[in-house]
Amino acid sequence: MLKLPVSELLTHGGTVLYLILLVSAVAVIVFIERFLHCHRAQINSTEFLNGVRTVLKRENVVEALSICDATPGPVARLVKTAILNRDHGRERVREALEEAGLAEVPRLEEKLNLLATIAQLAPLLGLLGTVLGFIDTFSLMKDAGLHAHVSDLSNGIWKALVCAAAGLAVAIPAHAGYNYLVSRVNSIVLDMERAATEIVSIVTEGKQ
Repeated sequence: MLKLPVSELLTHGGTVLYLILLVSAVAVIVFIERFLHCHRAQINSTEFLNGVRTVLKRENVVEALSICDATPGPVARLVKTAILNRDHGRERVREALEEAGLAEVPRLEEKLNLLATIAQLAPLLGLLGTVLGFIDTFSLMKDAGLHAHVSDLSNGIWKALVCAAAGLAVAIPAHAGYNYLVSRVNSIVLDMERAATEIVSIVTEGKQ
């Protein structure tokens, strides 16, 4: 466990450390925003489709569309697209769903590349801080020669170690967060595919 106060670590880290902290703040904001987006987007698609099926069996299209409008997420929007195109035949419904799906996936994946970039960039920033720290150390050694004191060299070494640790401390959770969000997106896409297959059967039943 680190026994030094955070303020002292910030002092030793130098300018690069503040850049790493800025990058980490962006990563936190992106992760929270994407997590909340995925949480809203993922619904119980089976229960939702059962409700839509029941309403459509009563030929109550308006209520079915209202249910879709009141339900958040891409699955509800796909189902609404299928209902609106129900009178144009099975093939047209499938084409409309495919087009709608292609529009929905980028929304789910939005900003994920930024989080992945931060996960890759943070350790490189840490390495940059490490190199700059050692440059400071060897510059002092060159100027002081044999009279160099450990206390004079410690600042550069501190900068090197703190930046390296900070870069890894940001990269590890950023990478884990990215993988978690990707798994959530993949889960939602699978729900979309299942819902699309089922809603085609529901809205074109008896119309082939």
